[in-house]
Amino acid sequence: MTDNPMSPAEPGPSAVPEGVRVASEWSWRLLLIAGAVFALALGLRSISEIVVPIAVAVLMAALLAPVAGRLRRRLPAGAAAGITLASTIIIVGGLLTVVGTQFKSGLADLTSQVAAGLGQVRDWVRDTFHITDSQFNQYFEDFKNKVGNSGNLGDTAASVGLTATHFVAGLFIALFALFFFLYEGRTIWAWIVRLFPRAARDKVDSSGLIAWDQLSAFVRATMIVAFVDAVGISLGAAILKVPFAFAIGVLVFLGAFIPIVGALLSGVVAVLLALVSHGPGVALIMLAVVIGVQQLESHVLQPFLLGKAVDVHPLAVILAIAAGSIIAGIVGALVAVPFAAVSNAVGKHLLSGESEAELEGELEENAEEGGEPARV
Repeated sequence: MTDNPMSPAEPGPSAVPEGVRVASEWSWRLLLIAGAVFALALGLRSISEIVVPIAVAVLMAALLAPVAGRLRRRLPAGAAAGITLASTIIIVGGLLTVVGTQFKSGLADLTSQVAAGLGQVRDWVRDTFHITDSQFNQYFEDFKNKVGNSGNLGDTAASVGLTATHFVAGLFIALFALFFFLYEGRTIWAWIVRLFPRAARDKVDSSGLIAWDQLSAFVRATMIVAFVDAVGISLGAAILKVPFAFAIGVLVFLGAFIPIVGALLSGVVAVLLALVSHGPGVALIMLAVVIGVQQLESHVLQPFLLGKAVDVHPLAVILAIAAGSIIAGIVGALVAVPFAAVSNAVGKHLLSGESEAELEGELEENAEEGGEPARV
C-alpha cells in the first residue's frame, strides 16, 4: 500500500527548545502576577490613611482577642469588647502620664544640670577634635543657619498640621475598628468569606484561621521582645543613675512596637539624658548599653523568638524587616514580619491539603481561646 500524498504531514520538531518554552510560559504568568500586586499596592497606597489604621487595629485585635474572649464568657460581647478597649486606653494613657509626671517633677533638677552637662560636652569636643572655641561657635552658627534655611516655615507648619490631622483621624479609625473587630470579628469575617465563590469559601475560611493564629503568635512574641528591651535599657539607666530610668523603660517598651524608629528615638532619649546629667563619659556607656540591648533584640530575640513563634526562618525575618523598611518605611517594617508569616503559613496550608477533621480540630482549639475567624 502506497502512502496517501494528501495525508497531513507529521509535525516536525519544535523550533523553540522545551526549556525556553516553559520559561516563557512562567514569565508571562509571573509578569501578570507582579502587575496585579503592583496595582494592588498602588491602590492601597492611595488610601493609606485608612489602610494603616485598619492594619494597626488588626494587630491590636490579635493581641487583645484572648482577653475579650475570656470576658465574653461572663459578659455580653459588646461589654467585653468595650471593657477591653477602655482598659487598653487607660493602661497606655497611664504609662504616658507616668512618663510625663516624672519628667515634669524632675525637670527643674535636670535644667540645672544642663548647663554643666553642655559645658562638659563642649570641653570634650574641643579636646577630642582639637577645635577652638571660635571654631566651635562658627560650626554651631553654620548649623543653625542651615537648619533655619532648609525650608519654608509656613510650608513646614502646614505639613506638620496636616500630619497631626491625619494622625488624629487615623487614631479614631483604629480605635473604632478595633472595637468592632473585638465585638463582631466573627461576623465581619463571615461576611468577607461570603464575598468569595461558594466552592472556595472553605479554603478561604481555613486560611483566615491560619493567618489569625500567626498574627496572634507574632504580637505575643513582640510583647516579650518589647519587655526585654525596656527592662535592659531601664536597668542600665538605673545603674548609671540616669534621671527618669522608669520613664525611659516605658518609652522603650512603647517604642518597640514601632520598628526601627521607635527603638532609635527611645535610645536617643536615654543617651541625651545621660549626656546632660553626667557628661560624655556616662553618655557613651549608656549608648553602649542601648546598642547592646538592640543588638540582642536584632540578632537573637527577633530572629529566633519571632521566627519560632511565626514559623519563619530567622534569615527570612531579617530580610522581611529590611525589605519592609525600604519599601514602606515604618509601616512597612511594622507589617513585614506578620505579612511574611501569614503568607508562609497560608501557602503551606493551601498546598498541604489538610483534611476536614484536622481543620475542625484547629477550629475547636482556637474556639477555646476566643479569637478565631468564623466558620461559614
